[in-house]
Amino acid sequence: MTLYDLLGEIKKDKPEKVLHFIQTTPGCHLRQIKKELKLPMGTIQYNLLQLEKTGKVTSIRRGLYRFYFPSGVFQDNERAILQILSQETVREILMLIIERKNPNQTDISNTIGISAASVNWHTKRLIASKIIKEVKTGKYRKYVLHDSISSKDIVTLLKNYYPSIWNKWSSGLAETFLFLSGNGRENENHK
Repeated sequence: MTLYDLLGEIKKDKPEKVLHFIQTTPGCHLRQIKKELKLPMGTIQYNLLQLEKTGKVTSIRRGLYRFYFPSGVFQDNERAILQILSQETVREILMLIIERKNPNQTDISNTIGISAASVNWHTKRLIASKIIKEVKTGKYRKYVLHDSISSKDIVTLLKNYYPSIWNKWSSGLAETFLFLSGNGRENENHK
């Protein structure tokens, strides 16, 4: 068997694995695919190229990343949301904006535990993607979802394509609600 034949055998079943991963995790990027599938970088790159050539997958480049999607499934705004959901820090910022309604830069920085400069950088990306917008109230800049995006759109994509993250986030919201409800009852009992 020649080296060429061996390479052909190694790569033969990989396009289906890569395609399945993209279908179940749309908006993923190259390193994410490599990490999850535990395949060599060259094999992933080769298969992504083949999948794009055959029209099964499309990609969008934003900054340093190229994000992959199954062809013909998502609209532009859904692709933008999925790109954000695949990245931890910016996803946390987006979820905080949904949860807290109009947080400012300091709120985000303190809650997530990142610098104000990092918050600024990530929010600029979210604004450029038309997922959030900045609203100035006095000397503060607060962040809200863009008019073309609803929290329902984000939650639906999160539930469908990132169920483990959805479960973690929704459990946190439920615990917060129960905690606040419990404190409210205790305060009523002490009156």
